[in-house]
Amino acid sequence: MHPELFRVPFTDLTVKTYGLMMVIGFMTAVWIIRRLSRKITPDPQLITNAALYSLIAGVGGARLFYVIHYWDKFRYDLLSVFAIWQGGLELLGGVILAVTVIILYLIYHKLPIRQYLDILAIGLMAALALGRIGCFCNGCCFGKPTDLPWAVRFPYASDPYTSQVYPNPERSRPEPLLKLPQEYFSYELRDGLYQPELRQFKDLTDEQRQAVTRGPYRCLPVHPTQLYSPANAAIICLLLFLFWRRSQSAQKTGTPGFLTADGCTFALMFTLYGVTRFGIEFFRADNPFEIKGIPLTIAQYMGITIVVAGLIQLAAYTAYARKKRPIPNRQPIPKA
Repeated sequence: MHPELFRVPFTDLTVKTYGLMMVIGFMTAVWIIRRLSRKITPDPQLITNAALYSLIAGVGGARLFYVIHYWDKFRYDLLSVFAIWQGGLELLGGVILAVTVIILYLIYHKLPIRQYLDILAIGLMAALALGRIGCFCNGCCFGKPTDLPWAVRFPYASDPYTSQVYPNPERSRPEPLLKLPQEYFSYELRDGLYQPELRQFKDLTDEQRQAVTRGPYRCLPVHPTQLYSPANAAIICLLLFLFWRRSQSAQKTGTPGFLTADGCTFALMFTLYGVTRFGIEFFRADNPFEIKGIPLTIAQYMGITIVVAGLIQLAAYTAYARKKRPIPNRQPIPKA
């Protein structure tokens, strides 16, 4: 776990692994989009400009989504909303706003929207595959405890560890998963009550440090959901590329097949990602349940919405392509 790569000399600023992986993912997506769109763009600079705008929108959307999701952390200090360097981004929010900005950009420049969206889908999944690796280094988006051989343990006081030593009513869990003795906590007065706070690692005794790193109080092994997500995005990226190539071949030969219309690759991204994100969320343990008594998170509700949107797009693009398809000239039947 490496949430910070290094500290900028002579400052208090640090380079966050999560942010760096987002930038690497963005640059990879730009390269893919520029390369695949060479035959349909009148000016490659338009793609670069769209990518830059989408990067700004993506960072803003990721931060906005995080702030809305965890508003209690910011309600008493509104200026901290802008402290992105302290961490706190949700990639899904960034993707939604970035896609919106790109669509508006394509409309403004009167570019073939559906053709660009098909290529954009491939780039987005590549960016997601790389960006999600930052989640593993950061320790966020963690999974549930498991005994599977590929389970991982996170260090003391990390987000997964902290989640296990406290009850979590928002996930219908009244008791902690890992019960620590009282001496591992300090108590601070908040809202008129003394609330337990996990002691910092440097304040523990040598025996306590041994217990939380190698002994009975170390983090329970959990699903590496931070690695499930990039693997899922990489597979979807490959499938979308193959599907897009198939669509391009069908249009060149004039033999349209099943779901080969412009825009279907983009719609397929919605469908595949929505289904897989809904499933991965069952292995995660960080997001709260949105409705009491229903064990579904906001990501799963959004996954359902994305799937429905993708299916509607698939039907609409296919119907539009059939409507626009020219009717072949029929030769008159000669009289006998």
